[in-house]
Amino acid sequence: MPFFTAADGCRIHYQTSGSAGPRLILIPGLGGDGRFWTGVVRLIEADHRVIVTDHRGAGRSDRPERPYSIPLIASDIAGLLAQTGGPAHIVGHSTGGAIAQVLALDHSELGLSYTISSSWARADGRFRTLFSARAELLEAGLAETYQRLGHVLCHEPSYLETHAGELDAAVAAAPGTLAPLTVSAARVRMLLDHDRLADLPRIDAPVQVIAATGDILTPPALSEAIAAAIPDARFVSVPGAHFHPLADPDGLAAIIRRFIVEAHLDRKAS
Repeated sequence: MPFFTAADGCRIHYQTSGSAGPRLILIPGLGGDGRFWTGVVRLIEADHRVIVTDHRGAGRSDRPERPYSIPLIASDIAGLLAQTGGPAHIVGHSTGGAIAQVLALDHSELGLSYTISSSWARADGRFRTLFSARAELLEAGLAETYQRLGHVLCHEPSYLETHAGELDAAVAAAPGTLAPLTVSAARVRMLLDHDRLADLPRIDAPVQVIAATGDILTPPALSEAIAAAIPDARFVSVPGAHFHPLADPDGLAAIIRRFIVEAHLDRKAS
């Protein structure tokens, strides 16, 4: 398995696919596991050079017991991009969308365009209450409860029914998947510190912001605030819940593909 080694020695797992076309990186949400994107990758790898990365502290990356932050994970991804060929179109979902914001602001030389899906730029009171409670579940050792709650918050009821066996297996595996729970809790709490809303008008690159109409984890108003703050950002509304990339990879792949084509045309025109 390929790894990028960050400056502090943490090994960041990533995978590549596709051999031609625009280069892009897919950044997962809080779960931090790039396999979240499997359905989308299958649909775009034929005509894109795709990188999928895990976060530090999750997936197949190292999980050091140390402070975690969204800027730290963004710096990992910036290093990975620089080492593997330079600029790319950046696609981030949820926490990945927060990471994409930091990349656009602090590592702008590495982004050709940015797709920010179901994310936030500043935590409001509801967000703080919800994610503080989720962190407390992990700190109390309740990994299975944390996982069950995440399913309810992130999926539509119809998905819960049709994928019940798969989701039950994820609950049973949660104590291992989320270990060490102190690291997973620290990763949840890092979300509360992300506040780049006032900086977003500085982004000077093509940006599209996607929100799902039924998202109760990061409601559409949070994504709308991102789009409103970024000059000329495109706002796209899609049906579904927070995990719409899992429920409808075809729809998201089409949105990503179309936006990258238009961003390339805009760059040539300028």
